[in-house]
Amino acid sequence: MRTLLAEQPLIVAFMLGAIAAGLILGWMQTGRKWLALGGLFSAALVPLAFVLAAYWETDGERIRAAIERTAAAVRDNDIDRAVLVIEPGQRDRIAAARADLSRFRFDEARVSSIRGIQFISGSYPPEAEVDLTVSVVVSDRRGQFNSLRVPRRVVLQFRQDTVSNEWFVYDYNHMPVVGNPDGFSPQR
Repeated sequence: MRTLLAEQPLIVAFMLGAIAAGLILGWMQTGRKWLALGGLFSAALVPLAFVLAAYWETDGERIRAAIERTAAAVRDNDIDRAVLVIEPGQRDRIAAARADLSRFRFDEARVSSIRGIQFISGSYPPEAEVDLTVSVVVSDRRGQFNSLRVPRRVVLQFRQDTVSNEWFVYDYNHMPVVGNPDGFSPQR
C-alpha cells in the first residue's frame, strides 16, 4: 500500500475519484447529506495523493536514485564517485570495481531500463536485488577499440545501512543482455 501511495499517485487519484463520484451519485439518488460530504471529502483527497507522492521517498526510489548517480559518475569517468554506491566495508568489491572501471573510458553510460527491484522479505538489514539493462559507449584504455556501444545486463545486490538508511551495493554482476556471462563479466 505504501508503494502504491508514494509511487502511483495517478492510480490512487483515480480510485479516490471513483469513490467520490459514487458517493455523490448516491447523494443525488437518496438525498442523504453524509454521502455528499463523503464524496466531497474523497474528491478533496485527490490533490493530496499527488502531494504525498511528491514528498514521500520510498526505498525503490532511493535505489533508483543511487543507480542514476552511479551511471552519471561512470559517464563522467569518475571512478571515486562511481564506487561510492558499494558498501563501505567491501574493500575487495570496491577494488574489483575500480579495476573493472579503470580498464575503459566511458563516453556514455545510461540506464536503459530497470527490469525489476525485488525486495528480499525477512532480511535484516533490508536487502534488494535489482536487475537492469544499461547502455554504454566505451573505449579501451589500451586503444584496442574506440567508441563501441555495448548494452549490458547488470544485477545488483543492495543492502540498506540501518543507521543512514542509504542503500549500498554489496555484490554485482554484469553480463550480456541475453545469455551467460562473457569475458568482460566479473569472474566469480
